[in-house]
Amino acid sequence: MIITKVLIALIAVLHLYILILEMFLWDKPLGMKAFGNTAEKAKLTKVLAQNQGLYNGFLAAGLIWSLLAPASYAPALANFFLACVLVAGIYGGITASKKIIYIQALPALLALIVLNLV
Repeated sequence: MIITKVLIALIAVLHLYILILEMFLWDKPLGMKAFGNTAEKAKLTKVLAQNQGLYNGFLAAGLIWSLLAPASYAPALANFFLACVLVAGIYGGITASKKIIYIQALPALLALIVLNLV
């Protein structure tokens, strides 16, 4: 159970980091480097990225909620939010960048497997 909680916590932290990159650093050097953007592209897509960042924050909030929830329904919450991360990672990997599969989808899949084996 501890391994599952650590995995969930790491994925939540990752999504908080993505929130920061997308909402606050999108047009800054770190954000542009992380997403391979030019200053011009970052300027044009900033509002869209901020919206994306907000959704990543909701994923993080749900994962944190699953860590703090009573044991009777924490696994259901974790399954739901990890599945959301997995789907978002697969979609992002197909439509935006293959690296999203490795950064987002695979960790969520691993956490789902560990969660459901316990």
